[in-house]
Order: sequence, then C-alpha cells, then structure tokens
Amino acid sequence: MAEALLDVRGLCAGAQDKEILHGVDLSVGAGETHVLMGPNGAGKSTLGHVIMGDPAYEVTGGSVHFNGEDVTELGPDKRSLAGIFLSYQAPVEVPGVPLTTFLRTICDKRPELSMTNKEFRTRVRELAKQLDMDRSYLDRELNVGFSGGEKKKVEMLQLLLLQPRLAILDETDSGLDVDALGVVSRGIEAYRETCDGALLVITHNTRILERLDVDRTHVMVKGSLVAEGDASMIADIDAHGFERFEKSGA
Repeated sequence: MAEALLDVRGLCAGAQDKEILHGVDLSVGAGETHVLMGPNGAGKSTLGHVIMGDPAYEVTGGSVHFNGEDVTELGPDKRSLAGIFLSYQAPVEVPGVPLTTFLRTICDKRPELSMTNKEFRTRVRELAKQLDMDRSYLDRELNVGFSGGEKKKVEMLQLLLLQPRLAILDETDSGLDVDALGVVSRGIEAYRETCDGALLVITHNTRILERLDVDRTHVMVKGSLVAEGDASMIADIDAHGFERFEKSGA
C-alpha cells in the first residue's frame, strides 16, 4: 500500500447525542482509489462529512490525519485548503451567488491555482465543455433551478478545477440517468488522469465503479467497518448484496 495520505484511527462521531461511527479505522494511500459501500443508514455519508470536518458532527474519539498532519480539530475550510474535497450527495442551492463568481473565489484562496481572469475563463469553459455543460449555466446562481444531474456536473467541474489531493465522492451517482452518469464517470476518470489524486467513493450502486481501477473496497454496517478487500468484492456485493455483512456486523 502507498504511504497513507488519509489515516483515520479509532474514529467515533455522532450528532445530537447519538453516536453514529464506532471506532472506524481507514487508510487511503496517495493516488489510490477506495470504495466505501454498505446498506442505507450504515454511516457512510457521515464518515465522509466527518473527514471533511462538517461541524454538524461531533468527534468523540479517535483522530483524522491527512498528509501527515492531525486535522481532527480543523474546520472544513482549512481541510479544503489542505487538499480535501467532498462532493455532496445533495448539493445545496445558493441564491445570489453566480457559479463563476463562486469558482473564482475558491481559486483565489488557493495560491497554486493562481490564474489571470482570462486564463480562468478559458479553463472553466474548457471544463464545462468536457462535462457537456451549457456555458450559460456558468452565469446562473449556484445550483439554483439546476436538475440533479446538472448539480452533479457542477460538482465534477469543481473537482477538475481544484484538483484536490483527496476527493470524497458521496453517492455522486445518486438519482442520475444513464447520460448524466456517463458524464460524471468521465469527470472522475479525468480527475484520476490529470492529477493522480486519491479517491474515496461512497456508494451502494456499482455502476459508477465500472470504469474505475479500485485498489480497496470497504463495507460499513451500523457505523462500523466490517469487511475490507480488493476490487473483487464489488462484483460479489453486486450479485449478493449486503446481507452477509449485516449478519456479521449485528
């Protein structure tokens, strides 16, 4: 395994006095692709949000290390600047903020993404074309009135623009039709090819994984990681579901 870029140890976390994650251990090496699967309500999305530093969740035990540094107490803004990216299962609408302005503001906070206004406009238009996104969407308010597929394309545009060291994709395939799923899959492929970043793909649908070379597969049940293996686990889960893991994690 490559040197750990993300190292989660004994992580316990929850919300509203309810513990959701129970002693989770997870390591993701630089450049690796990991898949986190499990039944609905297993705590998969919670883990992604806790790694990102979402203040809606309280860490009650364990730690999160990223790129050799303890980020357990850092807010999501500092984790983002450090190179962690979270693609939301249900991206929120932000009235009054044009998409282009939002993207420009993010880039301005990242010195390594320094571009002139002309370079920025050219780059964003190139990415929009790559993702089959109408350029007119760039001037619209962030996610306002966008369909589910369009919102996911915006997430992929951010991913390709920011080139984070670790991308956590929280059920990015949720609710997508075949065409939108194909565009998102191409976006993920482009991310892997252009910056060789690490991926943690959270899903219970194997379709989005068909074009990915997966290094490790993890299964979560009731807030605990109950199984881990190579990419062959995905086909087994696709054929037989999670029943045997739910029994072992009971």
